Amino acid sequence: MDEAIARYPSDHRRSAAMPLLHLWQEHFGFISDEAVLWIAKKLGLQPINILELVTFYPMFRQKPAGKTHIRVCRTLSCAMAGGFELMENLCAALEIQRPPDGDGIHDPIAVSADGNYSVEFVECLASCGTAPVCMIGEQLYEQLDPNSIADLLPNQTSNIKRQTFPHPLEHRLVYKNIGRTDWTTDIDCYLRDGGYEQLKQALTMSRSDIVNKVKNSGLRGRGGAGFSCGLKWSFIKPDEKRPVYLICNADESEPGTFKDRYIIHEDPHQLLEGILISCYALNARTAYIYIRGEFPEGAKILERAIEEARQHNLLGKNILGSGFDVEVYIHRGAGAYICGEETGLIESLEGKRGYPRIKPPYFPAVLGLYMCPTIVNNVETLCAVKHIIAMGGAEYACLGRPNNTGTRIVCVSGDVQRPGYFEIEVGAVTMGQLIYEMAGGLTPGRELKAVIPGGSSAKVLRAGERFKLKQRQADGSTVDRELSIEEIPMDFDSLTAAGSMAGSGGVIVLDDSRDMVWVLNNINEFYAHESCGQCTPCREGSLWMKKITDRMLRGGGVVEDPHTLKTIGDNIAGRTICAFGEACAWPTQSFVEKFPEEFATRAQKPVPPPLPPEYTPEALIEEQQIPTAPLAHDPGWERAGADAVT
Repeated sequence: MDEAIARYPSDHRRSAAMPLLHLWQEHFGFISDEAVLWIAKKLGLQPINILELVTFYPMFRQKPAGKTHIRVCRTLSCAMAGGFELMENLCAALEIQRPPDGDGIHDPIAVSADGNYSVEFVECLASCGTAPVCMIGEQLYEQLDPNSIADLLPNQTSNIKRQTFPHPLEHRLVYKNIGRTDWTTDIDCYLRDGGYEQLKQALTMSRSDIVNKVKNSGLRGRGGAGFSCGLKWSFIKPDEKRPVYLICNADESEPGTFKDRYIIHEDPHQLLEGILISCYALNARTAYIYIRGEFPEGAKILERAIEEARQHNLLGKNILGSGFDVEVYIHRGAGAYICGEETGLIESLEGKRGYPRIKPPYFPAVLGLYMCPTIVNNVETLCAVKHIIAMGGAEYACLGRPNNTGTRIVCVSGDVQRPGYFEIEVGAVTMGQLIYEMAGGLTPGRELKAVIPGGSSAKVLRAGERFKLKQRQADGSTVDRELSIEEIPMDFDSLTAAGSMAGSGGVIVLDDSRDMVWVLNNINEFYAHESCGQCTPCREGSLWMKKITDRMLRGGGVVEDPHTLKTIGDNIAGRTICAFGEACAWPTQSFVEKFPEEFATRAQKPVPPPLPPEYTPEALIEEQQIPTAPLAHDPGWERAGADAVT
């Protein structure tokens, strides 16, 4: 525990709270009241500072789980592939009684009578391309057959699936080593392949030259926002007197996205080299890799890579004799999607709840970690830095399209025959090529119904629509084009012009067998669960939307529900501290707009009268006829209220 505490500045020991909670739970199985008191005392904090973490982060539990704990993913891609059937069959095989959906929100773990097994539904495990998946202990199990539970439990060996050969339409830079049968994660293999040569090259360059190369490359952030990486770096003043920090955002939690997992698991030294080059360019002497808690094996792989690099004088004091000192540390999250937002991540890294900060004034490059200048970059973004140094900014900018340069990794899941990851030149592949050529097309006999192109928070695009786009040419001019969904180039600007976004690169394909109300309800449940609760519109609205779509699915929809859903979404977006408000509102806004007939079909009961007695969701579902007559006697509440004011 002292080693974990030493990874943080001595005057910021609170940052060690989550590492200590992880260590305690790994040893004792849960976080007891004694643990809260002991850790608080160890770090010089109040017990409430520790308890607030235990009650906020879903991975921490206050009661013992079974000897073997099973976490089943319930988010969209896994649900489409049979995740709910998997949970149902697991419970039947293990004789576990789970509470009805929604009843176990504060106590989600169900334990078998003999205490040997426990199960819980969890949100996206970032393996959507191999759905359905679950974790047994710390091991991930992929492409499970919901009807073969008897084979899963006795043979508890991980079955992680890997793609091997790249598709001809791919252009692999970051993923060039992923899936190679002759590749291992140790540093000797990486060095034999030319590893860390770009770090050596960078150490001979001036910091401003490196920043300018990244600027000239046109690299945009690959985590979701698509902000210029070089511009973000330029916010750090060259003569900055305060410590500068670099944070690698490895909290990959967006449903539909599973690209960073493979970099961490199969090519950790590439990520580490990108981090070290970036640290040198920014004069950052400390970097933290904030990795999601559901990647325990990934954290161990990165820890080994860091120690190997240290032994080769690639990090630590005076790296490669350059006079530059840098340390890199792993910091594990604990299951909160909101920590993917950069200021929420910083709060979490400081040992607090992941509540995003208001910008301005808390732009990380000015007031970030410990109120010092901080750059937060995604895993894929930092890996791209290594290739920009190798190629040069101008050559990297020749890949892709204007303002959409380089390569990026897209993840395809859902109703396709070959789900998986593909690294493409940005904009060089269309949506149709991605779905029908690279991902093998839809199941025979099915037709495309819709695509979510950038993770679950992206607005849905309906098949059969025509999209009017302005496309920028190499000479800077623009051309007007009308495209089908299959013709949309997979780049930032085209997807934005089509009314959605490239986001995190998670493409979820929906065929004509899918009920759009069911799909939206699954997404709504994710965002209702993951809202941090800091902002009222998001905290209340995300839950309202989930309750309405849940009621509609169970037969209790009333005619005003589609309009109410859209109104709630409209009153969340743009009214919250961070972009989570848009993330939870956009799916509802777009699904209701694009598929009005399906929502109308599920919303046919008349609206009950507005005055008591009120109808509960259960009553709306059970009652076949809803009386709409107002009360016989008007109590005059409005008039009484007006009189009271006057």
